[in-house]
Amino acid sequence: MKEQELKNAFKAAFPTTIPVLTGFLTLGIAYGILMETKGYNFLWSGLMSAVCFCGSMQFAAITMLTTAFDPVGAFLLSILVNARHLFYGLSFLEKYKGMGKIKFILIYLLCDETFSIVSVREPSEDINRKYYYFFISVLNYIYWVMGTVMGGLAGGLITFNTKGLDFALTALFVVLFAEQMKDKKNYILGFIGIACTVVSRLVFGADNLVIPAMVMILYILVAGRKKLCR
Repeated sequence: MKEQELKNAFKAAFPTTIPVLTGFLTLGIAYGILMETKGYNFLWSGLMSAVCFCGSMQFAAITMLTTAFDPVGAFLLSILVNARHLFYGLSFLEKYKGMGKIKFILIYLLCDETFSIVSVREPSEDINRKYYYFFISVLNYIYWVMGTVMGGLAGGLITFNTKGLDFALTALFVVLFAEQMKDKKNYILGFIGIACTVVSRLVFGADNLVIPAMVMILYILVAGRKKLCR
C-alpha cells in the first residue's frame, strides 16, 4: 500500500517540477562552470550544492572563496540574502503540519522554486500530501545538484571564454523583478528596492552596497508593513 502511495505521489509531483528542471539545469551548469574556472572542480561544486542548497548565495560565495575572507561580512550577507526563508517557513506552518519526520527534510530542502510550487499546488484527494510535497522538494534538490555537477564537468572538459557567465543569476532576478512589476500593486515595493539600492550605492560605494541596501529594505518593509499590506 505504501509503495503504491509513493508511486502515485511521484507521478503527480514530477510534472509540476519540469519547469524547475529546465531552470535549475541551466543555472546549475553556469554555477559549476564558474566554480571550475576558479579552481574548484565538479566535486566541490556538487558538494556545495548538496550541503548549502542556496543558489543565489552560492554564486555570491564564489567571490568570497577567491578573495580575502571576511567572516563577518559573509555571515551578514548570508543571513540577509536568505532571510526570505523565514517568511517561507512561517507561511508553511499549517501546510507542513503533521508531516512527521519528513518535515525536517521538507524544511531543509525548501527553496524559492519549491515554495512557489507547493504554495499554489494541492494534490488530488487520492494522493498522499506528505509524499507529494516530499517528492517535489527532493526532485528540485536533485535537479540543482545534478546541474552544478554537470557544469563542473563541462568546465573541466571545455575551454571557452566565461566572461559574463556570472551574470546568469543576476539576469534571472532582473527578469523576475520585471515580471513582478507588471502588477501595479508591486510598484511601491519595487520603488523601495530601487531607491534603497541607489542610496546605498551613493553612500557606501559599489563594492559595499548589498548589505546596507538589504538592511534598509528590510527595515522599511517591517516598519511600514501595515500600510504596505493594505
